[in-house]
Amino acid sequence: MSDASTPPTAAGLSYKDAGVDIEAGAELIRRIAPACKATHRPEMLSTLGGFAAMTEIPEGYKQPVLVSGTDGVGTKLKLAIDHNRHESVGQDLVAMCANDVLVTGAEPFLFLDYYATGGLDVDTASTVIKGIAQGCELAGCSLAGGETAEMPGFYAAGEYDLAGFCVGVVEKTKIVSGNKLDIDDVIIGLPSSGAHSNGYSLIRKVLSTLKLEPNVDLLDDLLAPTRIYVKPVLATLQLIEPHAMVHITGGGFYENVPRVLNNPQHAALINTDAWQRPDVFAWLQQAGNIDEREMLTTFNCGIGFMLVVAREDAIRCMEVLREQGEAPIEIGSIVQADHTPAQGQILIR
Repeated sequence: MSDASTPPTAAGLSYKDAGVDIEAGAELIRRIAPACKATHRPEMLSTLGGFAAMTEIPEGYKQPVLVSGTDGVGTKLKLAIDHNRHESVGQDLVAMCANDVLVTGAEPFLFLDYYATGGLDVDTASTVIKGIAQGCELAGCSLAGGETAEMPGFYAAGEYDLAGFCVGVVEKTKIVSGNKLDIDDVIIGLPSSGAHSNGYSLIRKVLSTLKLEPNVDLLDDLLAPTRIYVKPVLATLQLIEPHAMVHITGGGFYENVPRVLNNPQHAALINTDAWQRPDVFAWLQQAGNIDEREMLTTFNCGIGFMLVVAREDAIRCMEVLREQGEAPIEIGSIVQADHTPAQGQILIR
């Protein structure tokens, strides 16, 4: 019988034997460095590979307020992994964070990512992180760095998870909060590229219930990257003062619109016939036998972002958005909370 005070030994074990490859991590940093460098803004004071990222506040703000947001890609990531589609999930990650920060009127300027996996596949990880860098370029923010974590035994082979962290800045007097909303304000919607990164547990449930292996066209629709609205919206804010903005993210219309309705006497009247939904939503609704309320509570149904403006600003706002390459649609208005919706309308309060 061995002495309990003398533990058994295993000769020659290394971190790599335990499943963590430090050399692979170093190779990943080498591969992604050019993509990260391409996103750097002049405020950045640090480079990739340090312990922490340092940045100055962007110039031109008198009373700068920092705005932060964090999110992931959700179970859309599982669909991407199962079908070896890693190119666009990085943009999804940035979009989910940067669009949330944008709602306050803030300019996203700093982004950090967290990539966790059981065993580091440098090819996959570099593809994902380069996608994050491309998303940062679309959002106009620096990819300041992040963390790559190898956790053997925690994730199944080939799987990984993502989280993102975004910091923006807004002039205190320019914060968009919803406090200025008024009756007859116009709701302007900006088209989505599809389901973005929300509702994928239901999407995957539809696929599994039907025992359906999606073809290339359906995968293209389901994995279309989330749109990043930062640049066109920030350009519009230079000329128009919105009373509220909404990111139609997890929870769809019924969960997100009330987040800016600060007055209990106000409601949002949405004309759901005002826009043509992308075909993927019609397919999902039919294939999953999903009722209309559930669709509008789970998915963006074709509208990914909303601006609410005074009626006298609506035409000009839409003109500016078109100049920025958007296709804005007037989809509703702010009404009294006791308003009765007509056919093809929903009332959200």
